[in-house]
Amino acid sequence: MKLQRKKLTASIPAFAMGDIGFLLLIFFVILARAQDDSHVRWQPANLKEADMVASPLASVTIDTGFKTYLDGKEISTDELAGALNNLLGDAPSGQRNVFLKVHKEAKASHFEPVIAAISEAGGDLIHILEPEEKAAK
Repeated sequence: MKLQRKKLTASIPAFAMGDIGFLLLIFFVILARAQDDSHVRWQPANLKEADMVASPLASVTIDTGFKTYLDGKEISTDELAGALNNLLGDAPSGQRNVFLKVHKEAKASHFEPVIAAISEAGGDLIHILEPEEKAAK
C-alpha cells in the first residue's frame, strides 16, 4: 500500500497584512506635518527664558523679505484677519492659539499690522522666540 504525502503550501498570512497596513498608516499620520512652511526663511529673536506653549490652530510668519505667510502660504495683511477668522472657527478662548514668527530684523511697520489682524480675528497671539545661548565659559 502506497501512502501519499501531504503537500505543504507556503502562504503569507493575510490577517497580518491588515495589522502591518494599520501600523504604517499610524506611522505616516504621526510623522505628517499639517502645514508645510519649510520654504519660509526667518530667524527668530532671542529671549533669556522661553516657555513652551500648546499647539496652534494657525501659524503666521514674517520672513527675511518681510512677506507675510499664513500656514506657509503668502497672504497680504489685508486678507489675514478674514483668513484667520475662518481657520479659528468656533474654537473657545484659550484654544485659539496663533503662532507668530517674525524675522529678527523686521521693523514695527512690518509686524504691527499682523498683530492687529490676529487681534481682530480673536486669536490668542503667541510670539515664537528662541532662547538665548549662554556664553561659553
